[in-house]
Amino acid sequence: MNSSVKIANRMPLAFSAAMLLACVWAVSTAFAGEQVRSETVKFSDLNVSTPEGVQALYGRIHAAAWRVCTRSSADPIMQMGARGCARDAEAKAIGSLNLPQLTAFYRAKTGDQRQPLSANR
Repeated sequence: MNSSVKIANRMPLAFSAAMLLACVWAVSTAFAGEQVRSETVKFSDLNVSTPEGVQALYGRIHAAAWRVCTRSSADPIMQMGARGCARDAEAKAIGSLNLPQLTAFYRAKTGDQRQPLSANR
């Protein structure tokens, strides 16, 4: 009698796990077929040695990351991943520039101290 109760209690858990795996598979296959999207951020007009220039550059990078990650994506499942996508794109762009002032501004703004942001050249 006890074994049937345990099996009955596991059915919702198994169903939930199957649904979660199906959602992960659907999102991953949707992203797998897409090309990597990018946007060029120009900043030759900015003086990145000043706080104002660094702040302006960060604003441009932040806006570009959001545009790239939310472009042509009306699907609600894709929109859920837009925030993480933008955060990752922003961190990658800032890391590739390898500007200490920008990195410090980014860390102060986002509180992200987890990973070093430096590019290998």
